[in-house]
Amino acid sequence: MTTGSMGGTQRGLLRALLHNKPGLTVDELTGALKVSRNAVRQHLTALERDGVVARGRTQPSGGRPEQVYVITEKGQESFPRQYSWFSEMLIGALRAGLGEDGAAARLAEMGKSVGAGIAQRMPQATGRKERVASTAAAMSELGYETNVADTEGGLDIEAQNCVFHQLAVKYPEICKFDLALLSSATGQKVEHRTCMARGDAKCCFRFTDKTS
Repeated sequence: MTTGSMGGTQRGLLRALLHNKPGLTVDELTGALKVSRNAVRQHLTALERDGVVARGRTQPSGGRPEQVYVITEKGQESFPRQYSWFSEMLIGALRAGLGEDGAAARLAEMGKSVGAGIAQRMPQATGRKERVASTAAAMSELGYETNVADTEGGLDIEAQNCVFHQLAVKYPEICKFDLALLSSATGQKVEHRTCMARGDAKCCFRFTDKTS
């Protein structure tokens, strides 16, 4: 969930908590948002269910202690964070220092390391299809929005979203990271059949046989 998918009141509530990390009570949120206490309670229930708000401490109020609500780490992550400029600067520096081929090799090393980490989390007896499916699930968690297709030519992971899209358009060698990650995680040779950075509608990675 991102703040962009929330209604205006929920965005305002989460923003108020973001600016008040120790937390706010229902009455304080009601005053800040200029809405009813019932509306604040309903939105807090929904946001608490989604894991972006949590109950913190209680504080004395002269009567019944008041519950304080705080924004969670997940809630903080729901606010937009623009990393693309920094990533582009790093890739540019990598290419300037190592050249295009050297940058591609370094990105492949990084992808291999990430893929090995994914593989370590799989059961030892996991079969080929299960490894591909587990890798696709891990990619979806990273934002790739993947699905697995069992075709006549082999197993495909189709990614509807490329987390590096703008970077890959400018620096095609960044796709080496994905290919190395997939090969390392699955123990399979990977064919990059289609690529959004090349103008295709989706990225398609085909797994044909085991690597040597």
